[in-house]
Amino acid sequence: MNISVSYKRRFGFTLLEMLVVITIIAILIGLASVSYSTAEKKSRNAKRRGDIKAVQNAFEQYYSLNNGYAANCSTMASSLATGLPTDPKSPTYNYSFTCSSTSAYCICGQLEGETGNSDTANCTYSGNGTQSYYCLSNLQ
Repeated sequence: MNISVSYKRRFGFTLLEMLVVITIIAILIGLASVSYSTAEKKSRNAKRRGDIKAVQNAFEQYYSLNNGYAANCSTMASSLATGLPTDPKSPTYNYSFTCSSTSAYCICGQLEGETGNSDTANCTYSGNGTQSYYCLSNLQ
């Protein structure tokens, strides 16, 4: 039983063909992982903005019930039903709160890979010297 050479070539792949296919697959995996990483960052940033907005809403509710803000942020934070939110990437990192008086507060969180509004917001925060912080302040 002698198998002809043309039969072997017709049903097998050469080393070069296999290398080309493996290279294409590696490139596609690389592109997919970059896209996935970007989507994760955007998702975490959306959660940060939502958390900061929820804290702002709780502080405004505190204002409505008590005819003013508390001079201490932790007093107003106790009005949050679920407690203070934590950063979605690092649970040990909390958002930055500043309560300067009974008439003003500022809440900030650092964004990943995006420019925040800390340079144009009513309250400013530059924890590490960059403008990648998203901040909200009192509405009253």
